[in-house]
Amino acid sequence: MFKKLDFSQMMLCEAVIDAMVDIRSDFPLSFVQNQLSLLVNKAQDYIGAEKNSNLKIKKLFELFYQEWKFRGASGTYNLSDVLWLDQVLKTREGTAISLSIILIHIANELKLTLMPIIFPTQLILRVGLVKDYDWLIDPFNGETLNTSILEAWLKGNIDSNAKLHEDDLDEATTISVIYKMLTTLKVALMEEKKMELALNVNRILLLINPNDPYEIRDRGLIYAQLDCEHVAINDLTYFVENCPEDLVSEMIKFQINIIKQKKITIH
Repeated sequence: MFKKLDFSQMMLCEAVIDAMVDIRSDFPLSFVQNQLSLLVNKAQDYIGAEKNSNLKIKKLFELFYQEWKFRGASGTYNLSDVLWLDQVLKTREGTAISLSIILIHIANELKLTLMPIIFPTQLILRVGLVKDYDWLIDPFNGETLNTSILEAWLKGNIDSNAKLHEDDLDEATTISVIYKMLTTLKVALMEEKKMELALNVNRILLLINPNDPYEIRDRGLIYAQLDCEHVAINDLTYFVENCPEDLVSEMIKFQINIIKQKKITIH
């Protein structure tokens, strides 16, 4: 039985770890906690007696990306492997979100402020010591971003006429970062055909947002893969009834018909 996790009262890394413990029965909690403690201790030693907060942040980035070689994943890999924190701590390869979670945790322990921003193209970080978004960071490599780069990302990935708005750079809440990460993890697990794990992620997402028709749709799709047709039909029908204008609805209706035909064939 999943416990009701109050993510709003937790630090980001703690919340992610709690969620992953609930999702995976084999999640190595002690290993993750020990690795994080080790990184924090090494960072404290490396930064040492430095008094200037900006220089502390720079030294942390130097340590994280150059010495420890945390980086964005490359080559062929399962997306879920660069989201699970235990895997990221082992391989030092992650996504913008998983790398940020580890980096924010270390910064918090050093009394430094890094704030997550769910930018339309990826999660980015803002150093909380400066004003007017002067210090924005790409968590894949620690490089500094500016508004020109971010607007170019929007134009290249969203729309050629897209403009950067001030609220694009608002600090994200713990709950919104968790939701973003878990949604990405769920989709990855579904694509990797790890349906039991995907269902566990979906259950937590539905604890956060119980009536989300898209989460209920995905639960139905997962149950269909697990041959739980009765529950699948109920969930998929709920989605079609609540989102009739969605372009996916016609595909979901087709899926419902396939499940019904399968039931008739079996019985």
